[in-house]
Amino acid sequence: MEGLSVGSVLLTGCDGGLGLGLLKGLLEQPSPPRHLFAACLDPQGKDARWPGVASHHVLRRLAWDMATSPARPLADVTDPNSIKAAVGKVQEKVGNAGLNLLINNAGTTRRSTLATETVENMTLVYATNTIGPLQTSQAFLPLLKEAAEAEGQRGMSCSRAAIVNVSSILGSIEVAEAWEERQDVCYRCSKAALNMLTKCLALEYGGSGILCVSVDPGCVSPPLGRGTVIWQGPVTVEESVQGVLRLLARLSATSNGTFWDWRGQSLPW
Repeated sequence: MEGLSVGSVLLTGCDGGLGLGLLKGLLEQPSPPRHLFAACLDPQGKDARWPGVASHHVLRRLAWDMATSPARPLADVTDPNSIKAAVGKVQEKVGNAGLNLLINNAGTTRRSTLATETVENMTLVYATNTIGPLQTSQAFLPLLKEAAEAEGQRGMSCSRAAIVNVSSILGSIEVAEAWEERQDVCYRCSKAALNMLTKCLALEYGGSGILCVSVDPGCVSPPLGRGTVIWQGPVTVEESVQGVLRLLARLSATSNGTFWDWRGQSLPW
């Protein structure tokens, strides 16, 4: 099967885990993106909250050894000023071709139960997991539209213009999976809200040719979050990445506003 072929990609949450795995997987595609932008808070092992951009040649190093990479972090997704600066940096590189694929991967969680959940936890997790993707999608909409309108682009696909929100089966209201293993109310609610955001984006942006989907990467080990404890599962980063990239390569107009897992199976909201 051919890999995912896309001209430009912006991937948030590249500090480690799934984000870094996706970064590596994109670079190893038969036709890697011409422009690949990594959004991370901490490319050098420190919490450096200022905007910048890491272009393709730097990402080859970043994918293997973030601690020694000279890459600059792009976009704290909870900071509108950081996102705005990131848009400018990306536009400098892609020009009138626009941005083909935005992957909203940045996320966080806090372990909790219904008895111990707090306003502080809910606020923090929603800011990153739900409001962050909203702000990022809004800010990059003009570049996504440019890509969708580019000459020769027809039909919805991740190669043309797309927003992929990295969600979780824990956000599925119908399934409500693994309640006994991890309640994590703030995380579940934030991902359920992210799924609704995906549907809203699909309804509003679909007319412009922009494909919008939610994807559950599986319960990936190592953990997705930094400094947090996340329920472990059998999916390795490599398995998840390979599955997600295979899925993205085959999404089309009929997939707009839908929810998928890393195996390519449709999930209930």
